[in-house]
Amino acid sequence: MGLSFVSVPTDVGLVVAAVTAEGVVATSFDDGPEFRERVRERMSPFRDEPGEPETAEVGRQLAAYFAGELKEFTVPVDWRLMSTTQRRVLGLLFESVPYGRAVTYGDLAHETGIPARAIGSIMGSNPIPIIVPCHRVVAGDGLGGFSGGTGVESKRWLLTMEGHLPPTLF
Repeated sequence: MGLSFVSVPTDVGLVVAAVTAEGVVATSFDDGPEFRERVRERMSPFRDEPGEPETAEVGRQLAAYFAGELKEFTVPVDWRLMSTTQRRVLGLLFESVPYGRAVTYGDLAHETGIPARAIGSIMGSNPIPIIVPCHRVVAGDGLGGFSGGTGVESKRWLLTMEGHLPPTLF
């Protein structure tokens, strides 16, 4: 199968990206055999494409992002593990919410016509967190949830690193 993995040590865990010849298909805050096997299983119905996955550039961009040196990912994204609705919402997020900014679940609901509660579910099922920045979607009255890393603390860390939230005193 044309699927490779690259890991990057970060302050929020050993971040891993699964990469196909088309692009990044999945990421996780915790590299391990369970994640890798889950991605392999989800990719099994898809035919193998010619070409080698470009893991070196994906790893370089992830490392640069976590070092605060990269503001926009330019690696290609492989959207195949998403439903049409997920792709619509996450594609809009990916294309329109830049580094250091955030939108609310309600904003995305208004833009897409999909209920805010469903937007939350889509963010929670995002197979490519960090690169497709679901951490930049917040509740109208606070941070909202986050299923990556250590949960809301990882979301807070990412938003602080990007300058959206002020650093905490403690």
